[in-house]
This record gives sequence, C-alpha cells and structure tokens, in this order.
Amino acid sequence: MKTNTLDIRQMDCMELMAQYPDNHFDLAVVDPPYGIGMGGNAQIKSLKSRPNWAGCKYAKKEWDNAAPTSEYFKELTRVSRNQIIWGGNYFTNYLPPTKSWCYWDKKMSHNKNFSHGELAWASFGGILRQFSRSATGDSDRKIHPTQKPVKLYDWIFANYAEKGMKILDTHLGSGSSAIASHYAGMHLTACELDEDYYKAACERIHRETSQQTFL
Repeated sequence: MKTNTLDIRQMDCMELMAQYPDNHFDLAVVDPPYGIGMGGNAQIKSLKSRPNWAGCKYAKKEWDNAAPTSEYFKELTRVSRNQIIWGGNYFTNYLPPTKSWCYWDKKMSHNKNFSHGELAWASFGGILRQFSRSATGDSDRKIHPTQKPVKLYDWIFANYAEKGMKILDTHLGSGSSAIASHYAGMHLTACELDEDYYKAACERIHRETSQQTFL
C-alpha cells in the first residue's frame, strides 16, 4: 500500500530496515512485541468483523510469545536518529537509561486486573510526559489485541516530531500510527509481517484517510 506520504509493506522489519542507510529516518515510533503472550485468545473468521469493545476476541496468534532480540534494537537505532519505543520497560537490557519516558494513562485505575498504563522509552533528553486517554477511545473498530488509539500517535507527533519528517514504524499492527501520520503531514514507512493484520490495517487506513488518492 502506497500513497504520496505512506509506504506500508507486508514484510519482516529486519529486512525492511536493512534497505536503508544510517540515520535515514528522523524518528522511529515503534510498538514491538513485549513477549507477554498478548497474541489473541480465540479463533475467529475475520479480524475486521469484530466491534470495538472490551472483551473482543481475536484470532490466536504467536507474535507476542517472544520479545525482539538485541539485533532489532541495534538496527532500529542505526536507521533512525531518534526513537520512541513502546514497552521500553521490557527492553532495559537493550536500551540505555533515559529521562525522557512517555506514559500512556489508559484511565483504568478502577480495574485491578489490567495495567493502568504503558511506558515508552524515548531517546530525547527531557522530562517524562503523559498522555491520558481511554484504551477504547477510538470510534473505529478494534482490529488488533494491542491496538493503540490514533489520538496517542497524534500526541506523539505533536510533541516529538515536525511536519515533513520521515517516520519509521516496524510493527504497524492496527495502523493507528499511519492514520495519525497522514493527518500530521509525516512521511511514514511501516511494515507488518502478519497477513491478516496487514490487510485489516490497510482497509482501516484507506477508510480513515479516504480523501487521499492512492497509487
């Protein structure tokens, strides 16, 4: 899938990054597997048929059974000048200390069975910043077990990027980053290995950015 600002491919992220020289991307905003088994909980016929509500069941997959290796982080920091890495608290063996964490407050303090938020490691200097919004804040259907709101990526681009920057997303998932990138005026290169997620994400991106002329 390609537009004048989006280049989205179904492929392995290591193969994608190998195509680019050092510091090619201004910013990588990535949400790699945390290795905590969030790959889904039931067999279903169509990911895109599920409504956007808590308790939605997803096709059982194994993508979150293991976290990325050190080679992934080495390649990510090679091809991008700066990085925002969701789940950074799971990858402290591979990432240097930082003061510039991002915290997503999911507004779930009432729920004792789920994490109240998520942390992202950021390469920028500066203070920790917080974004507050429900995990089910998007009006669109939820097509991925760990789908993040478009508004979260809107916030990231508003605070950490500038219009026209080259952005990398190595794990596209539901496509939220692509929708936000489109409206922020970024040039996004992204990939998703899983065919089901890739197709569902492309349909969602097309639907949400329908005024864009696709090539």
